[in-house]
Amino acid sequence: MAHVLVIGGGIGGLATALLAARRGHTAELFERDTRAPGSALDRDFFGWRRPTVPQAVQPHALLGAARNVLRDELPDVYEEMLRLGARERHELDWFEVRPPELPGDEDLVMLQARRIVLESALATALRAEPGAVLRHGEPVSGLTTAPQAGDDDPGAGAGAGIRVTGVTTGAGAYEGDLVVDAGGRRGGIERRLGAVGCRPPVVERHRTGLAYFCRWYRLPAGMDEGPRRPWAVTGGAFAGCAVFPADNRVFAVTLFVHTADTTRSALRDPAVFERAARSFPPGEAWLALGAEPLSGVLATASLDNRWSALVDERGPVVTGLVPVGDSITHTNPTLGQGTSLALWAARRVARTAHMEPGSEQYAVAHHEWAVRTLKPWFDFQVVADAAIGERFATRAGRTGTAREVAALFDCALEDPDVMRARARVRHLAEPPERAYADPGIRARVARWLAARPDYAPNEVGPDREEWEKLTAG
Repeated sequence: MAHVLVIGGGIGGLATALLAARRGHTAELFERDTRAPGSALDRDFFGWRRPTVPQAVQPHALLGAARNVLRDELPDVYEEMLRLGARERHELDWFEVRPPELPGDEDLVMLQARRIVLESALATALRAEPGAVLRHGEPVSGLTTAPQAGDDDPGAGAGAGIRVTGVTTGAGAYEGDLVVDAGGRRGGIERRLGAVGCRPPVVERHRTGLAYFCRWYRLPAGMDEGPRRPWAVTGGAFAGCAVFPADNRVFAVTLFVHTADTTRSALRDPAVFERAARSFPPGEAWLALGAEPLSGVLATASLDNRWSALVDERGPVVTGLVPVGDSITHTNPTLGQGTSLALWAARRVARTAHMEPGSEQYAVAHHEWAVRTLKPWFDFQVVADAAIGERFATRAGRTGTAREVAALFDCALEDPDVMRARARVRHLAEPPERAYADPGIRARVARWLAARPDYAPNEVGPDREEWEKLTAG
């Protein structure tokens, strides 16, 4: 079996180390933060300053794909999350009576919880795992390398034949069979690879032009659940609102606008934020319950969709090192895919780390798996965000194909079969080009549209004049 060195103690890193240890490997995890997730959820969530993980206090969606990895591979982590207050929600529970169950419906379940709940459950399990060592407060400063075995081409160019054999920290050097970069998009792996003479990774980046404003609340005592309806995400031509139920009666309300919107800065004011949130059906439905605010308005922007590959047209830029999580694909949170994709990558590393992990074949196989398994969802995210960004930037309504796509989502709220297709895409169980191309689904949406010739998407929420008033001072 292999000795796996993991750079980064976020979700991807924790999961990789734990899954690897459970597969019989040994794992060492290196995390720059001296603090580790504990079981005091509110203290850690609201009081732990994590500048290298700015998304930690933003809402997270644990889709069916993530839940399935936890349920099937780490059942103790799954149960610990439920014990800590995470809640399950089946997509088909939107309807007053759940439709008759079909094969695959068991995968359409979301785990509702703050990020800290998953981190706490993973850290608890990892601390008890005999084959794992956690090194908090010991950031990786560099990589150790050796010539790739069998490389006899001196003219191959920069980076050819470089194999990572370990990492260095302030405490010394650590050798391993495989190094896993789980340091995220800000982890500095490009700099470290450059320092040892590697070619740069191949990076594909798409800016989204979206800014997010989130505030956390707790439902009143005795109220364990908020309203099932209206639909939790709504958006108009220039702004949107989403509600994220989480654990222990906690929920988040999020507003999102274009980064160039002149009202953007006003949304940082809690009073303005609440007025604006209440102008959308989900915001009003949840805030009308008398929930207690738990935070100020937490803003994040300048997000992008970023794909990074360690294989180019000449082959691997390095061997002995593979990325997981945001180090491969950082996706904008509109579809909530990040945790699921990170857990998929962590699981694959654990399943394959014994297969000559320092070889070129291993590096290429990991890259090809990522392109085949993760890249289609990254591309889907890029297309979805481009549509939202363009709509918000131009403030134009949806027409043509965009109108038909919007109709599919609205039709799903009334038609269980269409909802099931939508949910299979949402939970990464089936790609959109297959689920939405089903003739039966297309016919149902077409009939729904034909019965509503005046249908105009995204008419909920305020018009621009009202929005300007709501966000003024």
